[in-house]
Amino acid sequence: MSSGDSSLRQRTEERIAILATLAIVVHLVLRFGFHSSTSTLGVTAWDIPLLLALATGGAYLVIKLVIGLFQGEFSSDLLAGVSIVTSVILGEYLAGALVVLMLSGGQALEAYAARRASSVLGALARRMPASAHRRVDGNLSDIPLDQVAIGDQIVIFPHETCPVDGTVIEGHGTMDESFLTGEPYLMSKAPGVPVISGSINAESALTIRADRLAVDSRYASIMRVMKESEQRRPRLRRLGDQLGAYYTPLAIGIALAAWALTQDATRFLGVLVVATPCPLLIAIPVAVIGSISLAARRGIIIRDPAVLESID
Repeated sequence: MSSGDSSLRQRTEERIAILATLAIVVHLVLRFGFHSSTSTLGVTAWDIPLLLALATGGAYLVIKLVIGLFQGEFSSDLLAGVSIVTSVILGEYLAGALVVLMLSGGQALEAYAARRASSVLGALARRMPASAHRRVDGNLSDIPLDQVAIGDQIVIFPHETCPVDGTVIEGHGTMDESFLTGEPYLMSKAPGVPVISGSINAESALTIRADRLAVDSRYASIMRVMKESEQRRPRLRRLGDQLGAYYTPLAIGIALAAWALTQDATRFLGVLVVATPCPLLIAIPVAVIGSISLAARRGIIIRDPAVLESID
């Protein structure tokens, strides 16, 4: 799926969550605030907002789940789809709208957390300069970062970001490496002292010898690790989807048993709504992605999200 399609889907789910929320609020106001009981085609006035939410947002979510089912995606979210359809058939529109809100709201929350984590990558990318000041025979020239060669003399002016890993050959000063190492103090730099890409020079100009190419620098490695961490799907989320192949039929079986024992179809719906695990499955990636984002802002790079799941 392209980034444009993903962005459109996220916006759609956010709008569905907003629509479902408004529909539920209007329903409650009409039902308990004005005690309106006007009926049109067998539908009371207070149910009309819920039907609109189900006919638009609910239909979209159900169709998406059905398409995923044909593509081999048998997740626990299917319970939500069954609950939505069942609520419409039984006329329990409020329950259906609540499931729509729970499903779309959870997915929108996951998308929001992913955007927050992506903003950390954006901040990392913006900190890195696109060029470097190379000195050759006393003459300075600006060159693209990917043209810096090992052994080049690079000048870093005050308040500039170090473009590559290297060693100081001229000048004395300090650099801020807190964003990379978490060390809160300015680090002293003098000839022979190494510097790392991404650190910020303080008040004095420094000349360094490039020890690594930009693509192999510490900063580039951090960027790669962050991208890999975001792209890896948490193991527990995958486990939740795998359990969907067993949990969903089990939940439906229990719901059918409740229906058979009580001869009340609403019991079937009640079990499905309670069994819908959307919040649990959404909470896992949200917590992991949020932890990656928070750790990155504090200078801690998490290479594999699975390590977060083993923390007690």
